[in-house]
Amino acid sequence: EAEKYAARVNLVVAPCISPWGYEHIQRWNNNADDPNRNFVAGSPCDECNAMLEMLGKMKAAGTSFTLHIDLHETTNSDEEEFMPAKASRDGQKYEPDYIPDGFYLVGDSENPQAEWHTAIIDSVKKVTHIAPPDIKGQIIGEVPTQEGCIVYPISSLGLCAALTDSAYRTTTEVYPDSPKANNDICNRAQVASITGAIDYILAKI
Repeated sequence: EAEKYAARVNLVVAPCISPWGYEHIQRWNNNADDPNRNFVAGSPCDECNAMLEMLGKMKAAGTSFTLHIDLHETTNSDEEEFMPAKASRDGQKYEPDYIPDGFYLVGDSENPQAEWHTAIIDSVKKVTHIAPPDIKGQIIGEVPTQEGCIVYPISSLGLCAALTDSAYRTTTEVYPDSPKANNDICNRAQVASITGAIDYILAKI
């Protein structure tokens, strides 16, 4: 899919921010830190500092970004291993939760870009299902602002979508352990999220 955009779009791809987490199917790194909560100056995570340094050099050289998408997946290990271990590390009682069954987005509450997120969701719908809210009407504790989308103050939380200062930025979530999906479907959903995001921007230029 990238070839069809080559004449109009410059792409920067960071294929794996947290190699240890990827290899071990874990959210945190080998120091039991969660990189996706530590994209801040002086981060305790080497992974975050490496990305911040690279992007800082690019910015100093005059590079700017129009859009920024972080591609994430949540597996059953999040509830089976990570969350219980995190509670134990922090001396807290583990409260079992659920993993949303389907694709969803996490946008920036300070710059929500609702139309852009709709374009992404519409593109992904052609490939897989969108995560519905739970019985409380929430997705991971937040009331969706629109179908398949919740928002957080991503910069203050140190989330990876805050890595750039682009006007359009979001995080995707797929669930490959869903009975309605598999690795191939989730990969195609991620591709659809990227193409939907880019096509929306190109249509406005």
